[in-house]
Amino acid sequence: MSTPLALVGILLALLLGVALGYIIRLRQAASRLESVEALSQKMVDDARRESETLKKEALLQAKDQLYQMKLELEAETKERRGELASLEKRLEKKEESLERKGSHLDERDEELHKRETEQDKMRREAAERLSEYEKMVAEEKANLERIAAMTQDQAKAELTATIESQARHESAKTLVRIEAETKEISKKKAQEILALACKRYAGDYAVEKTVSVVALPNDEMKGRIIGREGRNIRAIEAATGIDLIIDDTPEAVIISGFNPLRREVARRSLERLISDGRIHPARIEEVVKKIETEVEGSVKEAGEQATFDVGVHGIHPEIVKLIGRLKYRSSYAQNVLVHSLEVAFLCGIMASELGLDPQAAKRAGLLHDIGKAVDHEIEGPHAVIGADLARRYGEKPHIVHALAAHHEDVTPESVLDVLVQASDALSGARPGARREMLESYVKRLEDLERIATVHEGVSNAYAIQAGRELRIVLEAEKTSDDLALMLSHDVARKIEEELMYPGQIKVTVIRETRAVDYAK
Repeated sequence: MSTPLALVGILLALLLGVALGYIIRLRQAASRLESVEALSQKMVDDARRESETLKKEALLQAKDQLYQMKLELEAETKERRGELASLEKRLEKKEESLERKGSHLDERDEELHKRETEQDKMRREAAERLSEYEKMVAEEKANLERIAAMTQDQAKAELTATIESQARHESAKTLVRIEAETKEISKKKAQEILALACKRYAGDYAVEKTVSVVALPNDEMKGRIIGREGRNIRAIEAATGIDLIIDDTPEAVIISGFNPLRREVARRSLERLISDGRIHPARIEEVVKKIETEVEGSVKEAGEQATFDVGVHGIHPEIVKLIGRLKYRSSYAQNVLVHSLEVAFLCGIMASELGLDPQAAKRAGLLHDIGKAVDHEIEGPHAVIGADLARRYGEKPHIVHALAAHHEDVTPESVLDVLVQASDALSGARPGARREMLESYVKRLEDLERIATVHEGVSNAYAIQAGRELRIVLEAEKTSDDLALMLSHDVARKIEEELMYPGQIKVTVIRETRAVDYAK
């Protein structure tokens, strides 16, 4: 019996141990579950705190961006308000100008109305007096016809013929006397004509050749060129030494300056800045320096090419640069570098024909206008300036003298001096050498022919030699030789009074009579 009881006790002990172990494991699991729940709660709390922190940071960033955008918007609004204010000022000025013009026009209208009233009154009085005069003239004519035993038409024809014959005779004598006096003072008259031609041509030439125009992609680019408070345009003018004119001209900026080389640097720099899009003072200085280097290179290359084309060697490098600078210099709309090359070739050809040294002639012809490369920097005639430069850089005395004498600033002493003078005159005077605008050129030709054709007895008129000569063909049956002489002087005076032109215009009047018969 003791053995089964022992077994039962053992089993009970085992069951009790298992039950205790299970209870212990349950308690351990419960404690672990509590620790896991505490850990998860801690993680949730940490995540909640981190999300709150991120939310606050994002909110602060959003507020900062919103503040920056607000500042930018306020700055842009301020700038636009300034532009609108300037536009309003301009509109107010224009309105004031229009009001002044309107009041002036009203005054003009009132004055014109008064004048018209007075003129109507005067016309009525004149008509009354005219009727009285006509009545008196008719009575006198009747008396004269009765006394002279001639009709009115017969007396008028005889009197007109007598007066016309006397007037032509006196006019011809006067013209012969004037021409004789003119020949005695031809040198003085020639100087006056040259001075007058220079004065007439200087106006259009000065305006046309001291400005350059740069096209803009749009009118907004003007504001970028001006910059804030004008800093960009001041930087461009300071770097180039050229004035920029920004006005109401659409999509264009005018570059003004007497120095053609600086004007070319300014034009290229502005075009480079416009194409690049970055326009600020530092960029402007950088671009201008690059363009100056490029222009200096092109100047040197042009001078070297000119000496190579002419075939002269041993010229000082500084003079070569001066020759290259003539590429950007014009004289009466003629490019001075091209003119210098023409003079050099003409000098060489004529020197060869005369048995002189063609190389020396070419050298003098090429260098004769180098003074024009710096005449805006040095006071004095360009011939004397060029001679001083040539002497400074080692040119021979006869070359230096030819340069100084080509406009008779000094007295010519050799055949070479006269050759340079003649070649310079030929290059400048040949038709088409000194260009002008096509519209003004065509208008001048039309005006020349119009001035001639309005005269009685003119059959045709032709402006030839690029407008330097006007040929007038008369009807031989209706005119005489005396009338041809008078007509040439009348047309010449009319051209001087009405037209603007360089140099002089030759007026040739042609009248001929042909008699044809046949021997059978």
